[in-house]
Amino acid sequence: MTESEADLPALLRQLDDPEWLEWPRGYDRRASAVLFGALVARLEDDFETRCESERDTQDSSEYGRVVVPAEATVCGTRIVVCVSKFGSLALVCADNPGAYFGTDDAQAEGALDAADLARADRALADLGYPVVPEELIESDYDGPSRLPWHVERATWWHRYFGIF
Repeated sequence: MTESEADLPALLRQLDDPEWLEWPRGYDRRASAVLFGALVARLEDDFETRCESERDTQDSSEYGRVVVPAEATVCGTRIVVCVSKFGSLALVCADNPGAYFGTDDAQAEGALDAADLARADRALADLGYPVVPEELIESDYDGPSRLPWHVERATWWHRYFGIF
């Protein structure tokens, strides 16, 4: 499933069910694991390196992360791909989520090569992951769900990648 950037805010709202915070209704853990395994394998092939990954994150709406090591990137900055349990939303960032204001900022600062970003985005799109720009996922959350009390400024990041 690919989404145009104009459709992504609507997708975030569509996936938001206040009764299901950590994972969506009908969540298939096994299917998520298979798809995530394919993502790890694809990134390892595309970047010709072993990628570390964390899977099935507990007490979080994030399923897992894949890290392309800095040594395998043009700019020498690692690429982190985060995957949500909701709609297989994905986020691509240089170094870590929040390290830059988004991929445009990371590219402007020389931390992320456009070809490396395109390679990661292509792998995600080919596997059906909708990629949400960090700028959007860090915008203020205005959905119906009650997010954890410890969140000071709720963002869409907290809704789809946060700890509960």
